[in-house]
Amino acid sequence: MRAMVLRRVCEALAPEDRPLPEPGPGQIRLKVAACAVCRTDLHVVDGELPQTRTPIVPGHEIVGRVDRLGPGVTAFRPGQRVGVPWLGATCGTCEYCRSGRENLCPQARFTGCQIDGGYAEYTVADARFCFAIPEGFTAVEAAPLLCAGLIGYRTLRMAGEARRIGLYGFGAAAHIAAQVARYQGREVYAFTRPGDTAAQEFARREGAVWAGASTEPSPVALDAALIFAPVGALVPVALRAVAPGGVVVCGGIHMSDIPAFPYNLLWMERQIRSVANLTRRDGVEFLALAAKIPIRPETVSFPLSQANTALARLRQGQLTGAAVLVPEGAEAEAAATA
Repeated sequence: MRAMVLRRVCEALAPEDRPLPEPGPGQIRLKVAACAVCRTDLHVVDGELPQTRTPIVPGHEIVGRVDRLGPGVTAFRPGQRVGVPWLGATCGTCEYCRSGRENLCPQARFTGCQIDGGYAEYTVADARFCFAIPEGFTAVEAAPLLCAGLIGYRTLRMAGEARRIGLYGFGAAAHIAAQVARYQGREVYAFTRPGDTAAQEFARREGAVWAGASTEPSPVALDAALIFAPVGALVPVALRAVAPGGVVVCGGIHMSDIPAFPYNLLWMERQIRSVANLTRRDGVEFLALAAKIPIRPETVSFPLSQANTALARLRQGQLTGAAVLVPEGAEAEAAATA
């Protein structure tokens, strides 16, 4: 099979021909139809996640069909369409796993970071951490749901009953979270990089009642602010925008340092929270909700061989929605809905 491999951090991915991976006990092998490109992939490539092992095949928003079952797998069948998310394995025995907080497991392993991921024609995954993909989505549409969608959903859930939601950084995760928020009857306010009028127009198309630069004051006092851009300086900005009792939720796995800010920004029971990974329960709940709404991700497709181009465009802020890699020869499968 062909794979795009990160041999050393801070270097471009390199194409490699590799033997087909064989599924072990409890694993499934997928023929990849689509793999979305996540900002976390940039953090992996740029050496910002110390847990990354190399060489590694990145990619953790994978949609494909089961090609082979490993011993003991009964949850899926050959030919079934399946999604593989960021959370690839946990210990199952620690206090976090036993209390429904497996996203905090200290022995967790992650797809495309410590486990070879979906920037390849085939991949192997632990069947316990995979999801059946609902009907009605193409593989290209479903791929961003497996991280951008899941993290956006978990981040939005941490806003509680907040009605007026500010989204800082309007890309793959935010545009899906905006669709969920609008379905739930919330008001969405979008904050982008100064001068990024394309992102602001994109936010309005996704139902934002207001869109402007992050340097502009919010037109209303927000009940919650969700930060998807990996920019620590946005935390005090968002604190200024939320009302007393409001919450600022940081939705990324990596963020630049948060600058010092005066205590009065946090005063009046404002909160700052972070989101870590996902649970399998998140996946089951969100995919069912995504099919019900239904979520319609904005996507731009690239051939697998152009993974470096897709990553560069994401890094430069040149994408609307989510980039999705499609292995050469899998275009028809990537466009199929069942």
